[in-house]
Amino acid sequence: MISLHHISKSFGAFAALHNVDLTVRDGEFLALLGPSGSGKTTLLRIIAGLAFPDEGYVRFNGEDVTELPVAERKVGFVFQQYALFKHMTVLDNVGFGLSVRSRAQRPSRAKIRARARELLDLVQLDGLGDRYPAQLSGGQQQRVALARALAVEPQLLLLDEPFGALDAKVRKELRRWLRQLHEQMGLTSIFVTHDQEEALELADRVVVLDRGVIEQIGTPEEVYMAPRSGFVSGFVGDCNSLPVTVRGGRAQFEDQALDVAVDRLRDGNARLDFRPHDVVLSENGHGLPLHVSGVYRRGGSWRVEGTVNSSGQIVEIDLDADQPAPQLGSQLAFSITRARVFAVERAH
Repeated sequence: MISLHHISKSFGAFAALHNVDLTVRDGEFLALLGPSGSGKTTLLRIIAGLAFPDEGYVRFNGEDVTELPVAERKVGFVFQQYALFKHMTVLDNVGFGLSVRSRAQRPSRAKIRARARELLDLVQLDGLGDRYPAQLSGGQQQRVALARALAVEPQLLLLDEPFGALDAKVRKELRRWLRQLHEQMGLTSIFVTHDQEEALELADRVVVLDRGVIEQIGTPEEVYMAPRSGFVSGFVGDCNSLPVTVRGGRAQFEDQALDVAVDRLRDGNARLDFRPHDVVLSENGHGLPLHVSGVYRRGGSWRVEGTVNSSGQIVEIDLDADQPAPQLGSQLAFSITRARVFAVERAH
């Protein structure tokens, strides 16, 4: 088990992390999700031993490793840009971490090469050991980087935006494959991403960070369906937001009362968030007015864009593809079937 307690880290006047507490369970696949500058990569580097906190401590299975360098933590690290040695063959790249161990801990050259071949087979690159990185595709290079990280038999696998440099199709294929490999090897893995779809698809739990603070920790279902803050609601998945007023436990948009529960919010200005699929369109005028300004196919659904008031407030609505697409310029109405109301927060 990995545990972090009261972790803070600053770079000059910039506070990258502030009083972060986090526990990673054995065998868990954990995602650190957040926008640029949220602190997710800094947190990963502190876990790895590539950076050290100003305050707080890190424990691996109860042992304080806060001051230990990366070489003594038994972690595997996979970078976004692969960081492969161009002058080395694939086989030598995979075995590099073993070859630079101290003489007392270093396996024989034959054992290192045997381990490298075993891992290349595991990552489905059998027979490519004599090639050089430039002779491989981006997806293949990422698999080599992963095999190299696994060669040292890490107790923890860390991945920093591992698919960011790949095209969408390859990225999706590698995500599925990495999840299977994680299960097969019984790894504990932590990966950094700013891609919400990636986090929701891969992770057992998602840690959502913003400006150096953890906003929410939960399963993909929890952070998507039950966001605990306006930031999480707006950042994780597609989200519509309408400015509303709370009065007496009810939310009101302009002059129309909405059938939405308002939990523990004081009267005043607030924000109503709802997903594009949590909407029902109608032509009978029941609900909020919608002027249709755009319609396009989005996978197995229609994405309808429209404005709901004179100020041009835009919302997006998803309809099943077997339903007729609304006409551009048509006047419809919509009802919200599920929503959450948040106090107005400072700008992000």
